[in-house]
Amino acid sequence: MTRPDPDAVLARLHFELPESRIAQTGAEPRDSSRLMAVGEGIEHHVFRELPDLLRPGDLLVFNESRVIPARVMARKPVVNGLGGGQIEVLLLREEEANVWSAYLKPAKRAGNELWLGEHKAEVVGVLEDGARLLRFEHDIKPHLDEIGRLPLPPYIAAGDSDETWRERYQTVYAREPGSVAAPTAGLHFTPELLERLEARGIERVAVTLHVGAGTFKPITGPVAEHVMHAERYTLGQATAEAINRAKAEGRRVVAVGTTTVRALESSAQEDGAVRPGEGDTRIFITPGTRVRVPDLLVTNLHLPGSTLLLLVAAFAGEERIRAAYDVALAEGYRFYSLGDAMLLENQG
Repeated sequence: MTRPDPDAVLARLHFELPESRIAQTGAEPRDSSRLMAVGEGIEHHVFRELPDLLRPGDLLVFNESRVIPARVMARKPVVNGLGGGQIEVLLLREEEANVWSAYLKPAKRAGNELWLGEHKAEVVGVLEDGARLLRFEHDIKPHLDEIGRLPLPPYIAAGDSDETWRERYQTVYAREPGSVAAPTAGLHFTPELLERLEARGIERVAVTLHVGAGTFKPITGPVAEHVMHAERYTLGQATAEAINRAKAEGRRVVAVGTTTVRALESSAQEDGAVRPGEGDTRIFITPGTRVRVPDLLVTNLHLPGSTLLLLVAAFAGEERIRAAYDVALAEGYRFYSLGDAMLLENQG
């Protein structure tokens, strides 16, 4: 079978989205968002009905990464009465002990030394994408809650206080700090919904994939030339065993979010089993790529021209995704990080 041309697929999936359809606040309560189930047909539900759409024995896989307060206003040192200007820092990830990659704004005026609160950072390098390497004199992580703010997607108007966003832009099961963007499919879950899923006999395990700023990077040229940012993931022994047992017993694996799909597929073997491990992944799932592990995917509605739109087209099929997005546009679904959700079947 001829592999689909991803550039042609992306062009066919293009759509115009009014700004008014970009969700600025999450549903309240979280599980009152809409949920479109997409398989042989299309059904409309409320997210809290998810237990009724799954089967006892299904295995949900969550990404338990936690968003860190990675946006910090830094200042330049004063030298001979000059300097002291502010630089916005978005910490991306710790590359080695006390050395972080970060986007600086404005980068050209940053100089060689910055102060994040009372914490000194030296600019020690520049990466290919323009990010800077910052070396701190000590571990900065314990101080981020005090000096940083939660980073929000560029299409969300912050509005409310950072304290409010620290609760709203975080899944209820987040455990492992490291992301600069939330794994947003998980924002629909509440503790009560998790209890109902468990009561129905639906199992739950977790992986960790720390979401980077590259998740917002649109495809601006040929798909083959798009560079995926490396993201760190971990899939533990117990999670691998649970997934492999479910696959062997013919039970369905349900990935919560595209980040979970990327972690699972980065760990997948040819037969669909997964191996435990950790590392960096740059996996780029496009139409024609066989998604081997999850049978179902819970995901939000994605940007046109994005890597995530190609991923869901690879998972569910281009025709189903085109039809589903047409319905979503016509029926008033809310898009992006704080919007509504879909439950997609793997086209196999």
